[in-house]
Amino acid sequence: YQLAAPNRVADISWIKGGKSTWDWWNGVRLYGVDFRAGINTETYKYHIDFAAKYGIEYVMLDDGWYPFHKRNLLEPYESMNIPELVEYAKERGVKLLLWAVGQTLLEQAEEACEHYSKMGIAGFKVDFFDAQDQLLVQDIYRLSEVTAKHKLLIDFHGMYKPTGLSRTYPNVINYEGVFGLEQMKWTDRDRADMPLNDVLIPYIRMAAGPMDYTQGAMLNAAKGDFRAIDKRPMSQGTRAHQVAMYVVYDAPFSMLCDTPSNYLREDETTRYIASIPTVFTSSKVLLGKVGEHIVMAREKDGVWYLGGLTSWEAREVEVDFSFLGEGEWEVALFRDGINADLTGLDYKTESLTVKSGDKQSVKMAPGGGFAMIIKRK
Repeated sequence: YQLAAPNRVADISWIKGGKSTWDWWNGVRLYGVDFRAGINTETYKYHIDFAAKYGIEYVMLDDGWYPFHKRNLLEPYESMNIPELVEYAKERGVKLLLWAVGQTLLEQAEEACEHYSKMGIAGFKVDFFDAQDQLLVQDIYRLSEVTAKHKLLIDFHGMYKPTGLSRTYPNVINYEGVFGLEQMKWTDRDRADMPLNDVLIPYIRMAAGPMDYTQGAMLNAAKGDFRAIDKRPMSQGTRAHQVAMYVVYDAPFSMLCDTPSNYLREDETTRYIASIPTVFTSSKVLLGKVGEHIVMAREKDGVWYLGGLTSWEAREVEVDFSFLGEGEWEVALFRDGINADLTGLDYKTESLTVKSGDKQSVKMAPGGGFAMIIKRK
């Protein structure tokens, strides 16, 4: 990042991080609604309403809003009224991003970016690059430049690890380049150990820059219970493990990967996730060992956020609050429940009062974790 070319975007005031709903991971499925869920305007209005309810900044329209095999971003499916959705979202303080095959956006870069920028779309998520040769790197710079020109954010999916491009073009708000949660849609448990992966990548992949892991699963499997189910996916590990990732992982643009129907059912968890920022002022690693665990503390606007992750090994850690300033602080703790090793969904919330120098032990279940939001009293 420090060796990359300096910022080439004159005005960066419009570049805002945040969280987004994500339709693709959950198969665009909803329940408890009075319309047929799918790639249609009603479904995305529901996503927008959900985002507005919880203060989530963005809604992603992923694969399916246009027939990608026709290679034309200017012709959405008839079931998708994009201008109507943009206006509906604007009225509710939400912005939309569009997914696109990367090569198609390259072919239509100026025309598509001008068209959707004028419409009010906030940016693009682009996919299927899957290389890192010189020609592709040049294409990535071109897309970053054209989207910046039209004041559009860009999230690079299907992409090599970051190499500092977001310094040159700050509208590049995230990159995939990681074995992320979407792999759980099709990867059997004997081929993926996600809790191990999750405590490796903060030390290795995340050193290169932000990563679009796409966390937030509400169906959480204890060890032995996991199954790869494409349209009703689950995570390996506990609910608290998923929540903690929003603190531990560097992701200025971060997904809530599950269906709004599940998040509405899990209101307490959803409100906790929604209250965690995506961009922080400072960061500290309090505890950790590569491939075993990590406890990360981040601060923004005087509020501290802690996230802890462990592998499939249960672990008890002691959090030292010496990094806090003077006075008393109120802690909202989200941790594994006593039965989280049996049922990954099990969690418990607690309120604590601490001061600088206090210490607090926290138990993490196998594949577990915890999060803390710490505010001055």
